[in-house]
Amino acid sequence: MLKNTSIQNVDPILNAEVGLSFHNRSKFDFDKLVADPNNLAANLRNYINGFSDSSREIIEYFKFEDQINRLEDADLLFLVIKRFQEIDLHPSKISSMEMGYIFEELIRKFAEISNETAGEHFTPREVIRLMVNLLFLNDRDILTQEGIVKTLYDVCAGTGGMLSVAEEYLKELNPKARLEVFGQELNPESYAICRADMLIKGQNPTNIKLGNSLSNDGLENHKFDYCLTNPPFGVEWKKAEKQIKDEHQKKGFGGRFGAGLPRISDGSLLFLQHLVSKMKQNDEGSRIGIVFNGSPLFSGGAGSGESEIRKWIIENDLLEAIIALPDQLFYNTGISTYIWMLTNRKSKERKGKVQLVNAVSFYQKMSKSLGNKRNEISPKQIEEITQMYGDFKPGEHSKLFNNEDFGYSRITIERPLLDEKGKMVTDKKGNPKPDASLRDNENVPLTEDIEEYFEREVLPHVPDAWIDHDKTKVGYEINFTKYFYQYKPLRSLEEIRADIMKLEEEVFNEVASVIS
Repeated sequence: MLKNTSIQNVDPILNAEVGLSFHNRSKFDFDKLVADPNNLAANLRNYINGFSDSSREIIEYFKFEDQINRLEDADLLFLVIKRFQEIDLHPSKISSMEMGYIFEELIRKFAEISNETAGEHFTPREVIRLMVNLLFLNDRDILTQEGIVKTLYDVCAGTGGMLSVAEEYLKELNPKARLEVFGQELNPESYAICRADMLIKGQNPTNIKLGNSLSNDGLENHKFDYCLTNPPFGVEWKKAEKQIKDEHQKKGFGGRFGAGLPRISDGSLLFLQHLVSKMKQNDEGSRIGIVFNGSPLFSGGAGSGESEIRKWIIENDLLEAIIALPDQLFYNTGISTYIWMLTNRKSKERKGKVQLVNAVSFYQKMSKSLGNKRNEISPKQIEEITQMYGDFKPGEHSKLFNNEDFGYSRITIERPLLDEKGKMVTDKKGNPKPDASLRDNENVPLTEDIEEYFEREVLPHVPDAWIDHDKTKVGYEINFTKYFYQYKPLRSLEEIRADIMKLEEEVFNEVASVIS
């Protein structure tokens, strides 16, 4: 019996005894709890208090004391504990992948009940697996070195799914490699689940931080080999507005948001800039994989915050590839999503280039829908998408572009102001004054000469027009649909007429059936 010994001294000893980074020194387990229903609440508290300090810090975020009281008052505590006692959750029975799906399903169900956005908590496992494949593909020579140690960071860690799958992938690739994982999460319960997962797997749970990473970076000054994340889609950043704007204005490119600030209604591109700030600036560099909806591709015209961020990313040759995913992959939304791959150490053949991969048709229907998730990407399809990305060749689903192909000059076209007699109004120097009501704009690709474009596309229609070069702005956008558009001829009148006749016949038969 250990006496007069602090918990801080006991924990390492007992951890070493059980061969884990945590332990429980209570005399209870679920079988013993169920065997004494009359003292269940007190015994359950004793069981929870028996966990080591590292575990207790995590458990406190679940507010078990409140839950015990609520369940006991409702005479449900025994029923809940009994159901858990009946389930064998030993790792030999349930793999970490299966446990991940259990987490996902529970979170999805409870998020629907509370009207929260399930997509803020987790990403489907097959999407994570694809992202991890893309992230590590070009580094296999490095990652298979004996004793290699790499770091990976998720700015929106959720329950830790991305960190876990990445670690599993690396272990499969090289059992002697080690991936040290880091993350930050805003939701306290998701944060607690993530830390628990890290603790169980032998990772350092203190690498996971709680809070809003945009306004309070819990891993400030840290740099990582890899970054992988799925930030919430289209979520406003008003709560962190003051801190973000202060950093942008006072630090500029010395901070995280020097390139620009997107509209307040969507903070997606803030997360991207944050991740870029975490890249290692050495020969090894870093790689980033991030999931977005369609908005970051094209929202905001030339000179807007979004366009300026895209311009900064592309002109600094950080954007490596964008992969368009099938729709209806996520539990809470059926919208189209895209994986952006970035790096500051592009291979020689990729320098100055961006690859677009159209993988919208690479899916299979699920036998049973989960919320809005009706489609999934099979392991074979993951391999096919990864192969297209790795081959870096043009094809039906893969196209290669130069960086400047996504840029354009937004020029302002002026026309002269006329007086009541139809004569041109001029300033003191004799230059024609512009008529603001006739002002127009044109987007000229960076790959074209502005004057040649103007003479070809504008002057034949308005010979008195001119360009106000002082107002010219350079913008960047990625119109994914345009690059993969395939013309489909209109249906013939005969086909349309036949369909209408068929529908009329079906309606007639239905009406006749009801009447009879």
